[in-house]
Amino acid sequence: MYFLCLCLCCCFPAQKRGKDYSNILRSTNIYEIDAFLRTAHPDEPKRSVLKPRLIKMLKEYIQNAHPADQRVKDFQEKLALLRRKPSTRISFQEMNEIIKQKQITKFKQVLEPKDKSYVTKSYGNTVSGHVSGPAVTDNPEEEEFKLLMSVNPVEHKNNTVKILNSLFDNDPNSKESIVMIENKSDCNIIMRIEGVGNTKYRLAIPARGDNTIVVAKGDYLFSSLLCGAQYASQKTVQKAIMVALGE
Repeated sequence: MYFLCLCLCCCFPAQKRGKDYSNILRSTNIYEIDAFLRTAHPDEPKRSVLKPRLIKMLKEYIQNAHPADQRVKDFQEKLALLRRKPSTRISFQEMNEIIKQKQITKFKQVLEPKDKSYVTKSYGNTVSGHVSGPAVTDNPEEEEFKLLMSVNPVEHKNNTVKILNSLFDNDPNSKESIVMIENKSDCNIIMRIEGVGNTKYRLAIPARGDNTIVVAKGDYLFSSLLCGAQYASQKTVQKAIMVALGE
């Protein structure tokens, strides 16, 4: 009898400490909804309501955030994960990949010549696990792609001049940097680069080609539809980078 009472006393506090998600559908707290999606069963019906809500809340927060807000980068990473899968939980393999990429970045910085300015590569391809979903041939963005590619000669010349100026600008205090997207796939794509507030860019990249854009330095969510597969990745642009997609 004493043993039974002891077990009940031990179990009760443990239950009290457990998170109560009975009113989760009414929640407007980013962290609470994120925590629920991390632990809920994959077939939990509430996911269909809470995942879109969390995506909307994260986008609204980023849009209204101050440029120096330290949470922006973390929320961009959450958005990237939510676009690729049901929750922001990181698997063991993904954690290993993140650690690997951080080490590569660290070694690149050590090996970079201090007196040169050149493009550093930051790959996001199917091998690294940033692209998910079934591959299809139809491109729902084809009309938008054609519109972005059909720039007038004057605009094209101005963009070219801006890119060249940025390439030869070695001023570390410059507020802009170059982003080059290399498309190794057989599909035309549009890279969407979303920063804080209304800072957004669209770049059309033809199949087996590349394109370049000058953006304001900062934290961004890169996303694209690559032959029907969703690509999403958070990147910090503080110097010229190249992102390669596809093979």
